[in-house]
Amino acid sequence: MALALQTFSTVKDANAALKAAGTRYLGGGTLVVRAANEGDVSVSGFVRSTEPSLSAITVSGGKVSIGASVTMAAIARHRDLAPLARAARAVGGPAIRNMATVGGNLFAPAPYGDFTVALLALDASVSTNGGDLPIETFLATRESHHAIITAVGFSLPLEGGFRFLKVSRVKPKGVSVLSIATVLEQAPDGTVSSARIALGCMADRPMRAKAAENALLGRKLTSDGIAPALAVASEGTSPVTDPIASAWYRNEVLPVHLGRLLLA
Repeated sequence: MALALQTFSTVKDANAALKAAGTRYLGGGTLVVRAANEGDVSVSGFVRSTEPSLSAITVSGGKVSIGASVTMAAIARHRDLAPLARAARAVGGPAIRNMATVGGNLFAPAPYGDFTVALLALDASVSTNGGDLPIETFLATRESHHAIITAVGFSLPLEGGFRFLKVSRVKPKGVSVLSIATVLEQAPDGTVSSARIALGCMADRPMRAKAAENALLGRKLTSDGIAPALAVASEGTSPVTDPIASAWYRNEVLPVHLGRLLLA
């Protein structure tokens, strides 16, 4: 079956075209084209937009805005986004990173969506023509979200404050067993004053490890200091079981890898 492709110069016009039954927005195509190739008969055509802002990266005054069409490869090589390079390079191999976009990664189901884990730790906002949403709100309702994502925005973390880890069985581009991103701030005495911990593959979409976050507050990043956080790291999780790993295994290894990341 032939699939129609419509290209619009503005997001507004593309949004209007998406109201037709069976249409999907086409960014890098790593998700929707694969679905169509695998026989998803609900897809009847693609819509895309060439609006320049979708491919723009803006860094000013510690604030970052990344257009939804920006690829993982572009993020990995951007000198002002060096803290995010590791998370961007965690997405597939070179060919995939040259196509995969920020906007598409927001919709990627587990065990994919590693870059979104980083955005969740960074407390990003998700923008459409209708306004901005906190990323946690967006992720909770993304299946019912029909407006085109235009950008994500966040504040650059303090130097050394952002950490990211992807665990996979095949290096360097294997599918995730799990992924973890943290944004930590420390008081002058070395205790943790603020903590955000995001997990991938520990639910059907990226999630916060809020019990572990709370357990870190006021503690130092030592083996003894992080022990209470590791003890509750799996609280509230619902890991996926897939050909890569079982839910049991993901629960077992989460504290191990979170501990390594926090002590890095």
